[in-house]
Amino acid sequence: MPWKTPSVLDQKLLFISDWLRGDEPRVALCARYGISRETGYQWWRRYQAEGPAGLEERSRAPHQPGRSMAAEASIRLIELRRLKPYWGPKKLLAVLKERQPAVIWPSPSAVSDLFRREGLSEPRRRRRTVPNEQPFSEVAAPNDSWCIDFKGWFRTGDGKRCDPFTVTDAHSRYLLGLEIVAPVGSAVEARMDELFERHGLPGAIRSDNGPPFASTGAGGLTRISARWAKLGIRLERIQPGKPQQNGRHERMHGTLKAQACKPPCANAAAQQARFDAFRDEYNAERPHEALGQIPPARVYRNSTRPMPRQIEEPRYGDDEQLRSVRSTGEIRWQGGLLFVSEALIGETVAIGQREDGHYLVRFADVPLLLIDRKSGKPARFGPGRPPRPEAKPANTLSGM
Repeated sequence: MPWKTPSVLDQKLLFISDWLRGDEPRVALCARYGISRETGYQWWRRYQAEGPAGLEERSRAPHQPGRSMAAEASIRLIELRRLKPYWGPKKLLAVLKERQPAVIWPSPSAVSDLFRREGLSEPRRRRRTVPNEQPFSEVAAPNDSWCIDFKGWFRTGDGKRCDPFTVTDAHSRYLLGLEIVAPVGSAVEARMDELFERHGLPGAIRSDNGPPFASTGAGGLTRISARWAKLGIRLERIQPGKPQQNGRHERMHGTLKAQACKPPCANAAAQQARFDAFRDEYNAERPHEALGQIPPARVYRNSTRPMPRQIEEPRYGDDEQLRSVRSTGEIRWQGGLLFVSEALIGETVAIGQREDGHYLVRFADVPLLLIDRKSGKPARFGPGRPPRPEAKPANTLSGM
């Protein structure tokens, strides 16, 4: 026969019994029952005035709107807050409303007041906000864009360096990857290939302008980002000094830092286990406000573009001239050598003449160089700052 769950009245009577025994301080007693000291004294006063009848449930209607809350709801909220100390009132309420839809739950602001009274929250530091800029294409479905970055490194208890590599889906906020990875191209490439095999290819990858994702070379390419372009993935890079352009990913990093990095674990294995637990909770349990307070796992779906067994060469137009990039990063052009990029050694680039007469050098869909039609001087396309050749004077290119 299953155990009978004690009612709220039973819990109150047990509380009063412990109160009368006086075996522990009243503050500790209230904490053990998951109620505030104010609630404990209120129950005691009702018991003194009316006996056990004074502990019966009363009307849920508040005497002062927004200032009172049913004791049962308070207990449930405090219990869940202690289990999920990094979840805010909106997320906790979303979970409890789904579990117990018949209960009249308080407003998020009332829950915030409750947590402050119980010592379960601290005032949030207000930071000056910067207007968000969105230079990228619209994200309307899962896998339209993936966001990647390294969260700031730290040392585990044994003194070893820990570099958390993170990948999220921009639409669903699904945390695709959270691994301790060395911040070098080969390690990142291997990890991303695993994600491509498991989830398919995204339409775009959004990153900052630093290695190993990007460089100061032509098109901002590195060996791994050149490979992604070859796979037909659009490269999106935030402007230097503007992390708010990857704000969804940065907010996840803030949650990760608070919940899974402080304090660091004893070693890398323990830290990775903590990361795995965080990822599971973040994806499957933690409600996300931007998704209507449902977890990301309910929204994310794998891509319909599978990782190919063999990566095809980029397709170029019939009117473009093809050049192989030499071991020096150079190509042959008009009887001489023109440096393009060491990231493209062994790859094929295309050169096509535009309507304005200038020559565009590109790899896949990534513009690399713009060669002036008169001077023959190249202007390099940097990450997010392409030159504007239509500007005058004619002998130079604007932005060179």
